[in-house]
Amino acid sequence: MNKRTKELNSSATRRLQKIWDLVTRPLNVLSENQKFWLGFGVLCVVTTLLINNPIWRSAGDYVYKEGDIARESITSPADIYFVDEEATERIRETAKETVIPNFAFESKRADEAVQNFRAAWESMQRRSPAANSNRGESNGRTDVDWPGLGGTELGRVFGARNFSSNELDSVVRILRENSSGDIYADQDGQYLANEVMIVDRQRPTESRRVQNPQMSMTALTEARERLAQQLSEIRSFSQREAEAFNSALAPLIQPSVIYDAAATENARRAIAESVQPVSVSLKRSQKIVDEGNVIDAQTLLQINAVRSYTASTRQSNRFVGLLLLIAGLFWGAWKFIEHRGIVPRLALSEHKTFALFGFIVVAQTAMMAAMFRLADFTASQNVKAPLNDPSLWAFAVPFAFSSLLMNLLADRRTALFTGVFTALLAGLLAPRGLEFVIYATIASSVSVYGIGHYRSRGTVTLAGLLVGLVSSAVALALIAYTQQPFILNTVLLAIACGLASGMITAAATAVFLPICESLFGILTDVKLLELSNADLPVLGQLALRAPGTNQHSHAVGQLAEEACRVVGANGLLSRIGALYHDIGKTAAPEHFVENQMNANPHDRLKPAQSAKIIISHVTYGVKLAREMGLPQRIIDFIPQHHGTRTLHYFLKKAQAQARPDEEFDENDFRYPGPKPQFKEAAIMMIADSCEAAARSLSEPTPENIRFIVTKIIDAILSDDQLDECDLTLRELTQIREAMIRSLVAIYHSRVDYPGYVPPASGQYKIIPEEGAREYGGMKYKDPKDIPVSRGGEIEDEAIDRSQEPGRSQAKSAD
Repeated sequence: MNKRTKELNSSATRRLQKIWDLVTRPLNVLSENQKFWLGFGVLCVVTTLLINNPIWRSAGDYVYKEGDIARESITSPADIYFVDEEATERIRETAKETVIPNFAFESKRADEAVQNFRAAWESMQRRSPAANSNRGESNGRTDVDWPGLGGTELGRVFGARNFSSNELDSVVRILRENSSGDIYADQDGQYLANEVMIVDRQRPTESRRVQNPQMSMTALTEARERLAQQLSEIRSFSQREAEAFNSALAPLIQPSVIYDAAATENARRAIAESVQPVSVSLKRSQKIVDEGNVIDAQTLLQINAVRSYTASTRQSNRFVGLLLLIAGLFWGAWKFIEHRGIVPRLALSEHKTFALFGFIVVAQTAMMAAMFRLADFTASQNVKAPLNDPSLWAFAVPFAFSSLLMNLLADRRTALFTGVFTALLAGLLAPRGLEFVIYATIASSVSVYGIGHYRSRGTVTLAGLLVGLVSSAVALALIAYTQQPFILNTVLLAIACGLASGMITAAATAVFLPICESLFGILTDVKLLELSNADLPVLGQLALRAPGTNQHSHAVGQLAEEACRVVGANGLLSRIGALYHDIGKTAAPEHFVENQMNANPHDRLKPAQSAKIIISHVTYGVKLAREMGLPQRIIDFIPQHHGTRTLHYFLKKAQAQARPDEEFDENDFRYPGPKPQFKEAAIMMIADSCEAAARSLSEPTPENIRFIVTKIIDAILSDDQLDECDLTLRELTQIREAMIRSLVAIYHSRVDYPGYVPPASGQYKIIPEEGAREYGGMKYKDPKDIPVSRGGEIEDEAIDRSQEPGRSQAKSAD
């Protein structure tokens, strides 16, 4: 699972790098200085937008409701005259609701209904023959059409017999009774719940108010049902005739009280227009409310006036002012980074370091802005204290993220500065600025100084836990400082949010750490320690194929680490670099002296061929390291620990064996370089030669070790190999003494025990004093005989093993 996770992280970071390269490609036409100040401006604008974006409300701009408790003291920033459109509209809506519905009264509905019926009946009578005067006697005509409402087929019923005048008078009487009075349409019943205004259309100046109109009015459906019932009670009518008369008369009953939507709306519009706008007049610095006071209606109106003023009239002013403040803070940060001095762990230029700082600050600001809004939202979803207090939920914001991440990527001083910087930004975002500046500063300090060195991924989790514990304690301290009551729910919520802050800090750091390592090419201690894993394929192959080189690499790492420690360089970087500096030797391990038992393959090769094989371990090592995806800083050790030195002994050997007319190009015997560009690579160059020379001594006494170390450093210095790094002569002296101490400690002589005679059974190998051969090359009794080239390179491979050390071949090379 860990391997799979690492592969996914590596793939993600490579994709991010490709996207970044694509985005920055158009900027290649700009100079480095122009790119820096362009990035500086973008950084300031982005940070300002995260803190005060016009699109959204700032976290500290709490929306109050009537009855809330003021969370801070509020004063008027200027002379403000404000018309509260929302409050005015609310009053107008309230005024509109006071307007009672208007109805129009049609007083002649009953007369119109009777007239329409009589007219239709008389028309039907004229169209049919004279009816028989005898009651109940049919005239036998069923083909008469009914001209009125209800359908022409009603004529068949009405024409079936002659109806008496009494019957017709009863019908007219029932129609008049049921169409008279206040009748309203069923759909208008919704407007009759309360008082209504009724205006007679015949006499518009006359109107009347009716209380509880539904009690005194009749619904149209009810009137028609009553009509049908009364018609059915006429005994002389058959059921078919009663239904026919009902079909003809029911449509004639129409509402006499009609809802007048236009009149009602006009009345409402008139009363709304008569409402005076709600206005607020405030003087500059006028106190509106003190922290802890209850918000009443008038105070809420004044707070809205201030919010409207700051959101519209002076929003641009606020943004520009904040932008200038942020630019000033970033300028101070740039000057701090520019003059902070050399940071051994952070092998970045000042510009790239500031880019890293800006990236972390933007990420922290975005995280704080989102978390403050989340705290506001969470509090708004709760009505009971303390869950409705966003300042308590805001204790969960991961304020220590930036300082913890910078501590892993750079040094403690820069990390603490980053933490204080983001704490100031938190003060601009938080509802109670000063309190959260203190809270964020303490949390950041704990993440920087709470734990020693971060040497494992698990240490980040431990740091998050420590930050969470301290944050919980600081949260309780702030509750006490603000004189809030120590109730159980408040204490538990504060502790929980403080612990959550630590855990979120650790989680966010774990996510952003590999991203920053890849984007900015930074080697953290955690990453370096992961590279020291002996189970990595390349280190396993080195130990298997070139055990002498593997032993040499570990020894060089120990020497370089101690030397880095005394001059303040990155010892861990040099030790891990030493593990990989000779991985190119796995291609031909037997051609390097530390892996040879007896025979030397170079004795059978031409010097030019030998030089090509030895030099190729640098180019092959670089190629292999890049295929592995090693960080560039580790790859730099491979070519730089040899610099541009010449294989002097092989060159002299080639010249000695050459014909008189044969010439050699010295570049064919020279390492490709470059020279060491940083302290750790220079120290690696010195340690590489010193370890090889000390291993060649048959008598590694302190005097011999001092002689050979001094000779090597002087040779490297005189060959100008250290011209491109920032080592001083004082530091070179410290490095020399550190090398001598370490080598003396490694090769110290054993104590002789008087009277003890070693067994002669052959269990112990007695090394001859002169020219003894063993694993790793030849031994030299006199340190002057060790083949040290003019550049300080140990060229033991160039010595013919058939000759004794110290003879003419080695000496001729000097």
